[in-house]
Amino acid sequence: MMPASAPVLGVTHTPLAFEVPRGACDCHTHIFGPADKFPYSSKRLYTPGDASIDDLKALHCALHIDRVVIVHPSPYGADNACTADAVRRLGDRARGVAVIDDTTTARELADMHAAGIRGVRVNLESYGESDPAVAGRQLQQAAARVAPLGWHVQTYTNLAILAALHDTILALPTTLVVDHFGRPQAARGTTQPGFDALLALLRSGKVYVKISAPYRISQLPHYPDAAPLARAMIDANPDRIVWGTDWPHPGAAKRDPAVIEPFRPEDDGAALNRLAGWTKTRTELQKILVDNPAWLYQF
Repeated sequence: MMPASAPVLGVTHTPLAFEVPRGACDCHTHIFGPADKFPYSSKRLYTPGDASIDDLKALHCALHIDRVVIVHPSPYGADNACTADAVRRLGDRARGVAVIDDTTTARELADMHAAGIRGVRVNLESYGESDPAVAGRQLQQAAARVAPLGWHVQTYTNLAILAALHDTILALPTTLVVDHFGRPQAARGTTQPGFDALLALLRSGKVYVKISAPYRISQLPHYPDAAPLARAMIDANPDRIVWGTDWPHPGAAKRDPAVIEPFRPEDDGAALNRLAGWTKTRTELQKILVDNPAWLYQF
């Protein structure tokens, strides 16, 4: 295997400080491009550079990661061709999360299921959706479409929306997966409004949370203020926590679709070491990296 310090997309990753368990899964990654084969939506909020399957394989070789979830990124709209292609090419080690809209047909859902798609994403945060009624309807509509396939619904939203939709979430016919800690403000700690509501949803077993991309919630170098939030979530329900890199880390610049946006130069070796530091036992680490993703994504 490559040393963990090998560069991927120009980033040198810190060597791992622990033995990664076999079957470990990176539950939040994206594939971009090539743009001439997989064109972006004209309504996209940003334009990324290419991030290839080979680049992803190199990263996971460095990190000793065996499994991966490809999450469909917003620049493609509801055209899942790039994501489905990546999941097919990666084979049994990969699963995917799609984005659908009213034009997505039952046949397309069936084809995506055959390719390895196991969830659908409702991205509320990137589009500034702050009305709980609208957000709730979007989650309910997505869940109704994919529940017959045994998929889950994944959402990128914030604590206020999650708290307001507590009862709606519990009534969904699917599991709900919450991206990126549920978007708390790390500096405000575990007593901030809405955080208890997220912990209650975790304890219910209805919700999984991805403790991924701490740079989306923290302004500090190395994100130390994310640790108490991660620990509180693990304590609430270690069987409902998963982890992901958010590779290749889109969102490094002020978004302008007219220019190619650089990726954030994140150290994913340090990120994996950080996860190990957030856990108290090898059993917790095994659940977060291996057992929970295996159940959620049907590996």
